[in-house]
Amino acid sequence: MSYDIVPETRQNYYEFLTREFLPQLQARGLVMTDAWHTAYGDYPVRLLAFAAPDRKTLNDILHSDKWQELEERLKQYVTNLQSQIAPYKEGFQF
Repeated sequence: MSYDIVPETRQNYYEFLTREFLPQLQARGLVMTDAWHTAYGDYPVRLLAFAAPDRKTLNDILHSDKWQELEERLKQYVTNLQSQIAPYKEGFQF
């Protein structure tokens, strides 16, 4: 997933991400594999990558009420949110 952080919400974004978003996803079986920050250029400021043990786990997470709630809360702190599902490969994927 990629997005830009709304500057006025930066502190609340970090608190939500570290205290709720990431722990909730990890508890459901997703593992964060990458976190990238764009320091220069016309690209999203943040890129987060997660891996699931299998497609069923991923589908269960993405179709859950908890995911919908987490995604809606994330949207309070970010703009230009985009998500993509890709088969897992070692190394960087954009």
